[in-house]
Amino acid sequence: MRGKRPGSFEIALSGVSCGIAVLFLSLGIMTGVGPLTSLGYLVGILALMLPLAKQFYRGGFLAYIGTCILAFVLGAAANFWDLIPFIMFFGLHPLANALQIKYKINKWLAFAVKAVWFDCTLLAGYFIVFGGVLGGSVLPAEVYDAINRYIYLFVFILGTLICLVYDYLIFKCQIMVNGLVSRIKK
Repeated sequence: MRGKRPGSFEIALSGVSCGIAVLFLSLGIMTGVGPLTSLGYLVGILALMLPLAKQFYRGGFLAYIGTCILAFVLGAAANFWDLIPFIMFFGLHPLANALQIKYKINKWLAFAVKAVWFDCTLLAGYFIVFGGVLGGSVLPAEVYDAINRYIYLFVFILGTLICLVYDYLIFKCQIMVNGLVSRIKK
């Protein structure tokens, strides 16, 4: 059986991955509570790593597509803007990492691409969700004015630093998921 992977195992693992990701992502987004939405994202990301642990790249991609569609249909449509970052970056990031390892892409080159991708996702969120203007009553108006004036600087510096830490942690999470999935007997 070495080197040959039965299709049914890939389908089952991808289906379980998709189901777990949809459940937690939908529940997290539907609550509208920031920490629960973040937890939904995290569990969704970890779940999408399941097929990638067995190098099922097609299954991982299809699980991502299924997760996005089903999360939207099962209630995230009401809070669609909360799903946008997952669709644009977070859901595909584990697959990008797995392909980086498979094709032995230089880690710094891959990070540069992922950082720009992450920063563009942040900018898209800024323009789509906030209409290009942050504001509110939590901070003084001068702070919001400064953020809006220098948004590109904030996004490309802070976003890239956040992406560096996030990328490192997600690689560590993939190693953990790989260890758990390796224990599954076919």
